[in-house]
Amino acid sequence: MSNIVDPLVKRIGSRIRAERDGRRWTLAELAEASGVSKAMINRIERGESNPTAVVLGKLSAAFRLSVATLLDPEGEAAADAERVRRAGAAPQWLDPETGYVRRQVSGPGFPAEVAEIRLPAGAEVPYPAAAFAFHRQIIWVLDGRLTFREGETVHELAAGDTVELGAPAPCVFVNSTEQDCRYAVVLVRGEAP
Repeated sequence: MSNIVDPLVKRIGSRIRAERDGRRWTLAELAEASGVSKAMINRIERGESNPTAVVLGKLSAAFRLSVATLLDPEGEAAADAERVRRAGAAPQWLDPETGYVRRQVSGPGFPAEVAEIRLPAGAEVPYPAAAFAFHRQIIWVLDGRLTFREGETVHELAAGDTVELGAPAPCVFVNSTEQDCRYAVVLVRGEAP
């Protein structure tokens, strides 16, 4: 096992700690609000553990923030930031459990959050309903096939298909094929329908 610490993992931990401190929450309070153990939150905050997509979804729901906001290292919109973002410069995060890769397409100052997701063959990523309660979201499949479970409703999506999320419900992104699935998530802050 490598002793090299991924700088993004440390920045995610710092961002989570800053969000918790800004709310004056204890580890126990964040654990209660998110359903993530105090020990895991502590390891994440210290940059010792790369959180999974599921854990990030639970923490983002507890903070009422998007996952992209937790992945934003600065936590602020840079008004004079470069408007051109080269593919290699976009923040990219890998879920250590599923191999899910999230690349942030839009910058922190843009009014909508746009992310490109690569979901490996056989991967399944669940998110709690609370993760969808404070924003509107559309999913656009770019390549491959995606089974998207939204509460009791199952959407089978192929390349080019979109789904606009409805009322907050537990959601599961599933790639039951033998090929990677690539999709975009476009999120606008504001109460869900």
